[in-house]
Order: sequence, then C-alpha cells, then structure tokens
Amino acid sequence: MPDPRDPQDTWTAVDGYFDGLLVREDEALVLAAADSAAAGLPPHQVAPNQGKLLNLLARIHGARRILEIGTLGGYSTIWLGRALPADGQLVTLEVDPQCADVAAANVARAGLEHIVDIRRGKAIDLLPQLVDEEPFDLVFIDADKPSNPDYLHWALELTRPGSVIIGDNVVRDGAVTDATSSDPRVQGVRRFTELIAEQPRLTATALQTVGGKGYDGLILALVTG
Repeated sequence: MPDPRDPQDTWTAVDGYFDGLLVREDEALVLAAADSAAAGLPPHQVAPNQGKLLNLLARIHGARRILEIGTLGGYSTIWLGRALPADGQLVTLEVDPQCADVAAANVARAGLEHIVDIRRGKAIDLLPQLVDEEPFDLVFIDADKPSNPDYLHWALELTRPGSVIIGDNVVRDGAVTDATSSDPRVQGVRRFTELIAEQPRLTATALQTVGGKGYDGLILALVTG
C-alpha cells in the first residue's frame, strides 16, 4: 500500500494500477525508455499513461500528419507514430544529436521508421522549412519551455481549422501561477498560455496532472479558424 503521508507515493501507485490494466507497454516502449536512461538522457519523456493519452487523442482525431517539437529518446514519438495510418507521417524535431541518435534506434526497433521523420537541428530553424508541406492535424509541443511562444506561432502557421495543439509540462509544480518567477521556463509557459487565450483562432483548456512523473499538466487547444 502507498504511504498516505506521501502524495507522490500514492500518485505513483495509482499510475501503476491503471497502467497495469489499461496501458501495458510492449517491449519497444520499455526498451525505448531503458535505452534513453542508459544513454544518460534526462528522464523527461511522458509517462506511459500520458503516452497512451497522446495516442488515443491522435486516433480519436483521425490524425494523418503529426508534428512533434522535442523528440528526446523517441518514447512519445512511438506512441504518436502508432496512432497513424500506414500512409501517415510524423515529423519530429530534435536539437541534441545524441537524443536524435537514440530516438532513431528506438523508432526503428518499433518498426516506425517508414512513418517517423526525425529532423535534426533547432526547432526554431526547422519550423519555417515546413511551411510548404501539408498542414499538420496534431502538434505536440514538448521542448524548451522558454521557446513555447515561438513554437505556438509556428504551430498556428502549420495547421488548419480542426487541428489540435498540445503543450506539455505547463503546470511546473504549480509555479505557473507565480507571475514574479525568475525561471524562464515558467515565464515561457505563462506567455504561451496568455497567447493561446488571446488568439481568436484557438479554443483551449488546461488540465493538472499527478502521477509517477509528479505534479504537472498540459494544454489542449483546437484550431477553429
């Protein structure tokens, strides 16, 4: 039983209960997380239940083209890639060469190399290159938080009415409410949220989450115009 005095212990136990019944990572996902850790990548990938949520959202939406900003070791990439039809495409952007190498191996082991296109470099440099491609049905933003306002700008440029934009890690252990925070990640998330609120082309909500990854949350926005 979890320690009732420790909320994190309870959150982790509840995640474990539901994951065991509803998520059930296969070998490709388990090894993607393990190999990322073995390579020394930061443990910032989404939790299994969050990966399944991304997968379900993409499937419910009928997404055929997905843009992921921030690949890390490719764990969320696999979840998203598996939501696509055989002729779908996932473009994922990663600045760190080691992360991109680990992700490429993980994606290949999952059998998704024909669907996933890992593009290497700074997202802010790569995003303008996507303007002449087909619009994306879903955009998942999970990279450096100070750049979130810029990523939102490009997400709007690269989508169409009906597309979905998801921003991860927006609660920051509750620090998002601190307007005086000196943390550029908090300020990036705050400005990102304010821009979404001000944007007439978007309707959105935010959800707080607790679990094995701690206390955080996400923003889900629909492009309406």
